[in-house]
Amino acid sequence: MTEKAAAKFFILDGGLSTELEAAGFKIQGDPLWSARLLHTNPKAVKDAHHRFLSSGSDVITTVTYQASIEGFVQHLHQTPDQAEILLRSGVQLAKEAVNNFISDNFPSDRKQPLVAGSVGPYGAFLHDGSEYSGSYEAGMSVEELKAWHRPQVRALVAAGADLIAMETIPSFKEAEALVELLREFPDTKAWLSFSCKDTQTISNGKKFSEAVEMACRSKQLVAVGLNCCPPALVKPLLESIRLPKSPDVSWIVYPNSGDGWDLDTGWIRSEETQPFVWQAQEWAALGAYWIGGCCGVRPADITKLRGQLLGTLQ
Repeated sequence: MTEKAAAKFFILDGGLSTELEAAGFKIQGDPLWSARLLHTNPKAVKDAHHRFLSSGSDVITTVTYQASIEGFVQHLHQTPDQAEILLRSGVQLAKEAVNNFISDNFPSDRKQPLVAGSVGPYGAFLHDGSEYSGSYEAGMSVEELKAWHRPQVRALVAAGADLIAMETIPSFKEAEALVELLREFPDTKAWLSFSCKDTQTISNGKKFSEAVEMACRSKQLVAVGLNCCPPALVKPLLESIRLPKSPDVSWIVYPNSGDGWDLDTGWIRSEETQPFVWQAQEWAALGAYWIGGCCGVRPADITKLRGQLLGTLQ
């Protein structure tokens, strides 16, 4: 791969929650999920970010996926002002991790790492499983969804996130709301990634192709795609639609590990599961230049992914 071609790629991080669980934190079943650690153990969050940076990530995503002003008020008994400060701290911790990484023998062949402020779906706040179906959209308007997401996006932008990660979005209407909301922050770039239930549709049953076409009307997106889906879905989904020819937008894919999940023991690695990193070249050939992993993906996987994509794997 030429140096010019390699420069197009952004290697994302992996499952931040998985990494925190591996460090001994019990976050499954918590209505705040990993965002609680912003309050209880911010150093653990920063250390996890640093491990992904050291393993080859060009982009690290904040631990704010399941964070919200209302959630922090309800579950941490914060005032609204305190809750906003706590939300902003997710960006600050990630930036501190980047600064520490750069000051510690920063490799000459690496990009300046970016911090993506994570915005999860409304269903993640509800903590009732609806984030996997988008069923809540039936009772909400686009304006109501915009109003819900506005405080979080505003806080992440104000804290200095390099871009916004609107991720694991199961609902066409919610994606539409986020794209509209982004226009209120005209100097902000973002990506939008959907959760998908099969090779043709996003989680609420809408066609992936229609969702992508809608998202690409935004001039502020650097990438659109999917995340936290089984790796086997990635290629057929990308093949189901051609991205508009634009030098400013590409595919973004960061599936889960493809391993099994057990509520008591966590991720179950199987010898029969093909590591997703070996499929990354196919995704890149289809125009995916932002590639990483989600749940179950560890720093060692990111090292292998970087090697696979940039041709340094021995």
